[in-house]
Amino acid sequence: MNRYPVWKNLIVAISLLIGLLYTLPNFFGESPAIQISPLRITAETGTTLLQKIEETLKKHGIDTNGAIVEGNSIKVRFTDTDIQIKARDILQSELGADYIVALNLIPNSPQWLTSIGALPMYLGLDLRGGVHFMLEVDMNGALSKSLDRYSADIRSNLRELRIPSAGLDRDNSQLVIKFRDEQSRSKAETELKKLYADLELRTQDTDRDFRLLATVKPDAHTRMQSAALQQNITTLRNRINELGVAEPIIQQAGSDRVIVQLPGVQDTAKAKDILGRTATLEIRMVDDESDLEAALQGQVPFGAELFTERGGNPLLVKKQVLLTGDRITDAQPGFDSDNQPAVHVTLDSNGARIFKQLTRANVGKRMAILLVEKNHSEVITAPVIREEIGGGRVQISGRMSSTEARDVALLLRAGALAAPMEIIEERTVGPSLGADNISRGFNSTLFGFLAVALFIMLYYQAFGVISVLALSANLLLLISLLSILQATLTLPGMAAIALTLGMAIDANILINERIREELRSGVSPHIAINAGYERAFGTILDSNITTLIAGIALFAFGSGPVKGFAVVLCLGILTSVFSAVVISRAMVNQMYGGQRKLEKVSIGVVWKPKASKRS
Repeated sequence: MNRYPVWKNLIVAISLLIGLLYTLPNFFGESPAIQISPLRITAETGTTLLQKIEETLKKHGIDTNGAIVEGNSIKVRFTDTDIQIKARDILQSELGADYIVALNLIPNSPQWLTSIGALPMYLGLDLRGGVHFMLEVDMNGALSKSLDRYSADIRSNLRELRIPSAGLDRDNSQLVIKFRDEQSRSKAETELKKLYADLELRTQDTDRDFRLLATVKPDAHTRMQSAALQQNITTLRNRINELGVAEPIIQQAGSDRVIVQLPGVQDTAKAKDILGRTATLEIRMVDDESDLEAALQGQVPFGAELFTERGGNPLLVKKQVLLTGDRITDAQPGFDSDNQPAVHVTLDSNGARIFKQLTRANVGKRMAILLVEKNHSEVITAPVIREEIGGGRVQISGRMSSTEARDVALLLRAGALAAPMEIIEERTVGPSLGADNISRGFNSTLFGFLAVALFIMLYYQAFGVISVLALSANLLLLISLLSILQATLTLPGMAAIALTLGMAIDANILINERIREELRSGVSPHIAINAGYERAFGTILDSNITTLIAGIALFAFGSGPVKGFAVVLCLGILTSVFSAVVISRAMVNQMYGGQRKLEKVSIGVVWKPKASKRS
């Protein structure tokens, strides 16, 4: 009756073993480290960069506790923060401006645990330390940028429609389109209304010309502001996620502000560099008519710039930008027709039209494609335009590796900000403060656990001990789940762990009291144990489902700390039901299931009411 089949015992044993393995990494702590990431696509990465770093540190007599390669970045571990800061200064000086050298923290987990995917939980800013930024979006900048795009598009549309105009100017928040006659203005107004539903068009006559005033409609302006904020959040997330900062917190705060938290990053200046890192494309024409030799002697002609191609050849490029990366909708790494690494770029409809016109008008000439990153421009390729290119797909290739193609595509996808952003608040949470928060949270959970355990063991005796062991298994499984899911643990999350332990013991109390009730009615201990677990299960399930619904609602409608609390609470409910019903029953079965004639169980005092005397 009170025996589990072998497969059930195996499930319990395997779950506890997995829980132990994935909980272990959280006890090894973290070491001060330096994270080195390339700032330019062409900078060295991987083992080449690692060897250079090791040689530099060895030359200056700095010992390390190991280094690891993660994607394009290198992380070097040190024994203390003094050596970490000294190494940071040396590496920044030796590597130059091509790399970001930032202070960080990395786990001390053994390699064998890391190899099976056993990683510690991510800790939030309040526990791990790091940097916190509050950024404000310049909504006027978003409107200005939008009007610039409208201006370029309207010029192209009027040219395509063969409608003559006398110029297009910006006047604060409106565009002024000038015409020499009323017929042209009327025709332009009709066509532009079809093309731009978000623009409000008004006519204005002057002594010199006929004007069409274009302003953004109020509802479109509101949508534009919201879209700019969301695009900025997406862009920031792409930059940080794809450039190597683990578990950032990026969320909207109000109508025009964004909060960015980077746990583990201690260097505010370098964090700003990571936030500001992006790349875009510029398409210009090559100046083959000017004297290249004179330019090499320092006599660069007006309206041109001197660059060096990746093959080392000098190149004169006109300053006029014909197409920018703002028109890019997607960028993916791939290969060209010669099976060489390339980046395939997709343009939006206006970008595709501009590129088609550009290639049609310049067949036989060279076109330079430049990658602009951190105000540094580099010619990626300068092909000859063989024919008109339509369809909005552009291929970028030329002397790049597969890694460089992937990185170029990555940065182009990250894109530029839809509106300028300004940091209005920045804070650094030191690792010592985070360690203090961890200590306080750990002690509160520990003391709460010990108090509950002491009471339960005294009140329920052997069954109390089993309940405490089940509660320990619950904590083990909860921490392992958080580690497996790589959830971010914050102070509210630690509060949820303490709350889960307090709630989890309720299920064991329900079971124990149900067993006492059965014993009180006079049934045998074996039947009492079986009935206690079976009849208490429905009540346990009902009570935990209602709490789980509340936890899901907190996760769905909450944000930030509330979500962190909800995640831990929901996972804790699942592990507490499993530990109370399955694991504790397995231990009871091992303790009493082998005894055929069980006369008594150690579950504390079973009070029986005295029979009333008849008069």
